[in-house]
Amino acid sequence: MIAEIIINTIAKELNRTYDYIIPDSILTEIKIGSRVFVPFGTKKIEEGFVIAIKQESEFANKEIIKVEDNILNEENIKLAMLMSKRYFCNISDCIKLMLPPGNSTKNIGNRIKEKTGNFVYLKKDIDEIEIEIEENIIKSEKQKRILRFLFENEGIHILDLQVITETSRSIINTLEKNGYIEIIEEKIERNPFIYKEIKRDKPLELTAEQKEAYQKISTSKFKEFLIYGVTGSRKNRNIFTTYTKCFKKQ
Repeated sequence: MIAEIIINTIAKELNRTYDYIIPDSILTEIKIGSRVFVPFGTKKIEEGFVIAIKQESEFANKEIIKVEDNILNEENIKLAMLMSKRYFCNISDCIKLMLPPGNSTKNIGNRIKEKTGNFVYLKKDIDEIEIEIEENIIKSEKQKRILRFLFENEGIHILDLQVITETSRSIINTLEKNGYIEIIEEKIERNPFIYKEIKRDKPLELTAEQKEAYQKISTSKFKEFLIYGVTGSRKNRNIFTTYTKCFKKQ
């Protein structure tokens, strides 16, 4: 299999694809959007992005060294190529705009590392665990509490599990040792709005003068209007919003 790679560079003359052989060792790992390391030029390793995968190529004579990550996907690559054509810039410049902050620099040591954590999942079937609880094979009340909580909430961070079930790490480790659960290290998806309640603005009421202006605008045969008013009177926001809603209804 062959991967078409775009090199991460600002040089205009390198704004083209290069074919590289995909080694069998990374065949299942690589995909369109993968960020990879490839040999480029004389005794030089460059970072690149996979923009296509094909069966064969007469130009490929070097292998991809390593897959760095799969942050991007095929849709990202399609968008980057469209942006490149529209704005006459390198594809790699457009791709870098889609990378998370701190991940676009070519200096790997300066990149922000992904935050990971230990997450707890059930390893045995729920029915099997319930039978062992009923037959008193699992005797610890705290172990039962953890397992029953995981019936509906598996995939929870281990620290959250300890707090919610009021148990300790040693009890969780015992369940892991006995084969009831498994602890997997995963990337933590950080969402800055997860705990924020965002309230929608309420529709603004027009003043008497604004209602008069709106009435004249909505019944006029003209399409463009110049509205006079003091700064901060909300003439544009209120009347434009109301007029737009009226126009959509029609």
